[in-house]
Amino acid sequence: MIPIVNTISEVRQLIKEWKAQGLSVGLVPTMGFLHEGHKSLIERAVKENDRVVVSDFVNPTQFGPKEDLAAYPRDLNWDSQLCEQAGASLLFYPSAEEMYASDYTTYVNMEVLGEELCGKSRPGHFRGVCTIVTKLFHIITPNRAYFGKKDAQQLAIIQRMVRDLNFDIEIIGCPIIREEDGLAKSSRNTYLNSEERKAALILSQALSLGKQCLVQGERNTESLITTMTDWIKKEPLAKIDYINIVDSSSMQPVKIIDRPVLCAIAVYIGKTRLIDNFYWPE
Repeated sequence: MIPIVNTISEVRQLIKEWKAQGLSVGLVPTMGFLHEGHKSLIERAVKENDRVVVSDFVNPTQFGPKEDLAAYPRDLNWDSQLCEQAGASLLFYPSAEEMYASDYTTYVNMEVLGEELCGKSRPGHFRGVCTIVTKLFHIITPNRAYFGKKDAQQLAIIQRMVRDLNFDIEIIGCPIIREEDGLAKSSRNTYLNSEERKAALILSQALSLGKQCLVQGERNTESLITTMTDWIKKEPLAKIDYINIVDSSSMQPVKIIDRPVLCAIAVYIGKTRLIDNFYWPE
């Protein structure tokens, strides 16, 4: 069974022992309820590092007051099994009290990159993300950290944070893992009933349509967004949060595609908010 560590002091001691032996350390930060997408991150980390730590922590500071912190799915037994199958060395499973003292007042904020897309519809979200990732980087001191490209804005923000704050850590972005029918794997997919699960395919379909228009030469983002919006509106259970095309580095909107971009969407299917994206060029 994979070791599960609950305290910062214990995980730090283990990391020190590994590093004293000259071993490299990979980190896969997660909020638990792991799926094949997480497993792919862990397996890549295992290939590229001597030891791999998976953090399993539902971070309260990145949830808004009306969001699903209490309802967020949790299954430590399943998570530990998947980590072991993927070859991880250690599961770090702290409590909220362990990570945040009762008088905690220090946060890491990201300007500009966090203002569009999910940052616009989820105020404070990326402050929470940057804060917890910074804490994990300081606690684990990994050589490399692995993040999925499904959360593309998060990946861009963490890459910029590492650059701006001079972390000596390599950030690895890993491809989106999808179901056979195209739906991006997500812990929130478990919220969907059977009808909503079918309706959720509208996200990947809209992105495929947008990508097809790009292949055919369309470069006007307003036109591309309109095409994808019209497609999603065909699904009665879908409510668009945003559809946007942004510079893949700055996360700022562009009108004409003359540089690498990210096309990102967030759509409510029933009460469940799902995200998906593609990069252009891929």
